[in-house]
Amino acid sequence: SSFLHFHESDCDIGGSSSCESVLSFNTEKILSQAKLLAEQKRFPFATDNDNTNEELAIAYVLIGNGLYDEAIRHFSTMLQEEPELVSAIYGRGIAYGKKGLHDMKNAELALFELSRVISLEPDHPEVFEQRAEILSPLGRISEALSDLTKAIQLQPSARLYRHRGTLYFISEDYTTAHEDFQHSLELNKNQPIAMLYKGLTFFHRGLLKEAIESFKEALKQKADFIDAYKSLGQAYRELGNFDAATESFQKALLLNQNHVQTLQLKGMMLYHHGSLDEALKNFKRCLQLEPYNEVCQYMKGLSHVAMGQFYEGIKAQTKVMLNDPLPGQKASPEYLKVKYLREYSRYLHAHLDTPLTEYNIDIDLPGNFKDHWAKNLPFLIENYEEQPGLQPHIKDVLFQNFESYKPDVQELICVADHLGSMMQYETPGFLPNKRIHRAMGLATLEVMQAVQRTWANSKVRMNGKTRLMQWRDMFDIAVKWRRIADPDQPVLWLDQMPARSLSRGFNNHINLIRGQVINMRYLEYFEKILHFIKDRILVYHGANNPKGLLEVREALEKVHKVEDLLPIMKFNSKTRDGFTVNTKVPSLKDQGKEYDGFTITITGDKVGNILFSVETQTTEERTQLYHAEIDALYKDLTAKGKILILSAELGEVDAVCNLILSLVYYFYNLMPLSRGSSVIAYSVIMGALMASGKEVSGKIPKGKLVDFEAMTAPGSEAFSKIARSWMNLKSISPSYKSLPSVSETFPTLRTMIEVLNTDSSHCLKKTIVVV
Repeated sequence: SSFLHFHESDCDIGGSSSCESVLSFNTEKILSQAKLLAEQKRFPFATDNDNTNEELAIAYVLIGNGLYDEAIRHFSTMLQEEPELVSAIYGRGIAYGKKGLHDMKNAELALFELSRVISLEPDHPEVFEQRAEILSPLGRISEALSDLTKAIQLQPSARLYRHRGTLYFISEDYTTAHEDFQHSLELNKNQPIAMLYKGLTFFHRGLLKEAIESFKEALKQKADFIDAYKSLGQAYRELGNFDAATESFQKALLLNQNHVQTLQLKGMMLYHHGSLDEALKNFKRCLQLEPYNEVCQYMKGLSHVAMGQFYEGIKAQTKVMLNDPLPGQKASPEYLKVKYLREYSRYLHAHLDTPLTEYNIDIDLPGNFKDHWAKNLPFLIENYEEQPGLQPHIKDVLFQNFESYKPDVQELICVADHLGSMMQYETPGFLPNKRIHRAMGLATLEVMQAVQRTWANSKVRMNGKTRLMQWRDMFDIAVKWRRIADPDQPVLWLDQMPARSLSRGFNNHINLIRGQVINMRYLEYFEKILHFIKDRILVYHGANNPKGLLEVREALEKVHKVEDLLPIMKFNSKTRDGFTVNTKVPSLKDQGKEYDGFTITITGDKVGNILFSVETQTTEERTQLYHAEIDALYKDLTAKGKILILSAELGEVDAVCNLILSLVYYFYNLMPLSRGSSVIAYSVIMGALMASGKEVSGKIPKGKLVDFEAMTAPGSEAFSKIARSWMNLKSISPSYKSLPSVSETFPTLRTMIEVLNTDSSHCLKKTIVVV
């Protein structure tokens, strides 16, 4: 409050002689300030006695000058004479609080004094606010909230609403926090901090467009508000708008080039946009300013490794490993991941120059290592044998100039960039990643070439064996490219995990709504899933509660959003706390048979917070059923593909197209990989279609996610129909035939990393139009 804003004294009360001289020198200043304060009664709980007021004012000026022990002594002397002098009790409480809450004794004394004031003078909002300010840093949030609520009841103000909103925000109650910031802004609209927090309450609930509006409003009120620019950048990044995010981060850094948080966020965004070189500059700058920044250190190590600079990468990773959490302290996500990354980096380095056809990551990496890595568990693996250290004769990957590639390889790269961009989701939450585009474009071309060879009866070389290509080999081509594009993510086949882990089941879990947080990526599918749930509820009550069916049906008609389902749960004791619903996937192989699709879970608590999530459970039995389905389709596809190569009948092309889409429909529903299933499957669709003479020319529509289209379609035919509606298939250009072989051009990890690193801005200049 205003009476405490004096200049802090430079004198450290240690009793030294220099200090005493400063004190005596300051005495005059303190007395003159106190006189002024007493005359104007500008301190809390002033009395009617001028002498008492002057004494009180001296102690308050001592607080203002940072001389807390002196102030406490002064107040205590007064309280010996007058034990219920409210202003002295209050002042002594403030002084204890100012001394520092790191010492519990100060905190307890401060709370004791403020509680005494409240018992003597219960109608002063500032005392409740002061007590809340001491309770909240101690983690006693609910007590602090009730004090602030009492203060607001006594005398609402913009500051009190803002203070309470901040505490609700810390407690992750974003809806209530939003209401408080709104009230605060209604009482005083010019508050950039309250406006920023209002935006953050939207941001954390996944309401990105509303958050952006609030951040812009905060910047209108305070043009040099770095945190608002930083938050605006982050909101645009979450939305997937790279250019707008870059502009906002740049503005924050123009105001303060050493703003570590902005450097970190901008670096993360650049990494996930595939601009690794640029990302690295931000992480290095961040570490110059904050050498122990774990996120920047981890990301620096990751960026180096992704670019094939293993020596620098592992050095940075080792620094993160040295940051052991203190006993009882939660390990950071970076600390949890870094040991896996280091082991994986060593493995990749050792295999930089081994032909990719001669080894298999899923077989080589120890089972428990893969299992723990995919589940993001702490690195506690019994009898784990570390990967060998870096071998000096294997050099790091060197930068390749685009011009150093032959013209036909340059064309291959440019075509791959174009194909990869066709896989981009136009949905909030998906940032375009140039590196993934290039990798998956090359995967598409390699799939096309491998499928064509198979249909012409040629064999492929995989895992050190030469044989006819199986469906898994086709997907493995895409897996290989997706893995190397971002080594941070474990892209592993779940059925290759240790038997123990498979028997327990492996969950791919996605929260759609958790409490107040909405996952914007899947918004388009909420209604579709809700319809499905409503149908299942009717079926359930029809079988288990026929008498109450009419009541349930009427209640369901009023359900328009997921939250509305909570009251319906109460109709049945079994579903009172929530329920799960399984989707079914019809078999093509055995008509009438159905497999488990994914599980939808809805639970609600007393406050009305809900958890709405979907997950696929990969068990051994489920995997075998899906594999049998995919095997049958692949066999059929290969037979029809061989006929197609001999005679391009229109009907044959159509049948092949449907087989490809059906096969991938089961792959999507199986979700057989720990990460990346979606883009891997789409590149297989595009590549196999190209092998059949058809090219995808349409982009994935706004808001659509191909994996969710497959998972929510009633069957493979429905999925094929939906996918074909946007793919806009057209006959393939003959120029694809003249492209060099992807597997021969990039036969090793080194050559793959080189091509992902190379800059291809030239492609835009000569835009390859494949006519």
